[in-house]
Amino acid sequence: MSTTVFIPIITVDGPSGSGKGTICRLLSQQLGWHLLDSGALYRLTAVAARHHGIPMTDEESLKVVAAHLDVQFLAGTAAEIKIVLEGEEVTDAIRTEAIGADASIVAAIPSVRQALLQRQRDFAALPGLIADGRDMGTVVFPEARLKVYLDASAEERASRRYKQLISKGLSASLEDILLDIQARDERDMNRSISPLKPAPDAVILDTTQLTIEEVLEVVLDEAKHKGLR
Repeated sequence: MSTTVFIPIITVDGPSGSGKGTICRLLSQQLGWHLLDSGALYRLTAVAARHHGIPMTDEESLKVVAAHLDVQFLAGTAAEIKIVLEGEEVTDAIRTEAIGADASIVAAIPSVRQALLQRQRDFAALPGLIADGRDMGTVVFPEARLKVYLDASAEERASRRYKQLISKGLSASLEDILLDIQARDERDMNRSISPLKPAPDAVILDTTQLTIEEVLEVVLDEAKHKGLR
C-alpha cells in the first residue's frame, strides 16, 4: 500500500517589487527548504524565445518553448541561484526590465502557463518548498499549508527597483520604472487565466513601510503557528 508523503509548502505571491524574491531566499536559507522562483521560468521562456527569434505574439511557438526549456538551477552564492539556459548562464540577463516586460506578456498566455504548471509542481520535495510567484497559492499549490501575499504601493516598488539598479551601476529612470510596474500590474491582475490576487486564506502583508527583517519575522511567526518550523 502506497503512502502519500506530506511535503510542507509556503507560497509567497505578490506584484513585482513587493519583496517576494528576497523574502523567499531568506526563508529558504532559514528553513533549509527548496526554492522555486516561478517568475524566472517565465523570464527564461522570454529569453529563449528571443534567442530563437520568436516574437512575443506567436503563442503556439511560445508554448513549445515553455514546454521544452533547457534550464538548470545551480547553487550559487548564498543570496542567489545560478541559472543556465541552453548551456549559457543567464542569471543576470533574465533580470533586465525588458525581459521582465516580455515575461509579463508571456505569462498572460494560457497555453504557456499550462505548459509550465507541472514543471513548477515538480519542485515540491522534502524537506519543504518555498514558492515565489503570482499564482503559487491560488493555482500551483492551493494545498499549501501557509500562503503569504506581499504588496506595496507602486511608487515604493518603483523606488526599490530604481535603487537596486543604481546600486549595480546601471542607468535607470524612476519614471519609466513606475510606468513599467503599473503596466505589469494591469496585465497580471487582469489576465484571463491565473490573475494576480491573494488566495482566500492568504496572510496579506503591505510591505510599503516594513523592512525586510520585519516581513521575515511575521512570515516565520506564521510558519511557526502553522507547525512548519
